[in-house]
Amino acid sequence: MRRAVCEFGLTALLLLAVVSGVRWLFAPDGYGGGGVAFALLGAGVGVLLGALMLSAPGRWSGGHLNPAVTVALWRLGVFPGREVVPYVVAQLGGSVAGTWAAGLVWGPVVAGPPVSYAVVRPGPGWGEGAVVAAEAGVPAGSALLLAGLLARPVGRRLLPYAVGLVTALVIAVLGPLSGGSANPARQFGPALLSGEVGRLWVYVAGPVLGAVAGAGLCRGAGALGVRITRPPVRPRQP
Repeated sequence: MRRAVCEFGLTALLLLAVVSGVRWLFAPDGYGGGGVAFALLGAGVGVLLGALMLSAPGRWSGGHLNPAVTVALWRLGVFPGREVVPYVVAQLGGSVAGTWAAGLVWGPVVAGPPVSYAVVRPGPGWGEGAVVAAEAGVPAGSALLLAGLLARPVGRRLLPYAVGLVTALVIAVLGPLSGGSANPARQFGPALLSGEVGRLWVYVAGPVLGAVAGAGLCRGAGALGVRITRPPVRPRQP
């Protein structure tokens, strides 16, 4: 439960920062949006995510901050199944708390368009099927990355930096297209508070399905040359 509480707090901080970034990069009285805004948002979120993973609470909980990551690690056999539900509940709850806190900090501008609590929306011409495919592709590739890094001690030390870099690229590249979420917790709180829940299932199902598929590839395809060495189930207390 203490590790789940860490996940709650870390995810809340992440969403507070995301909503704040969207407020200043996309609101009319801020940067004003555009492709550069997505790149700036991606860079900021990537750096913050790496820092949160390296923090003491992040080292204690493992710093997942993403239900798809938790599911992928479980399917890879390096995270206990009994902790999946507490982690996911904590991450989703932290998403709501962080989004709500951003509304308190920045006021009504966060609730109205174009910010709308930083809810993720697909670009023009992107149907639900295309969004699911794009949102599933990122966690699938990330599961392969996790497997490769977890297989070596040096890879585990590089993990926070790699995750931060991948997150920054996903937001910068896919942000204007599919929305660039790849994290159910990223969309959960903003969708609930903005009332835009119609596409929420897309941004939940896509990453989770991708995580399961990617982990299945890692475990089933010996040709990948990836052999995961099992780290301690319980992260060491800092």
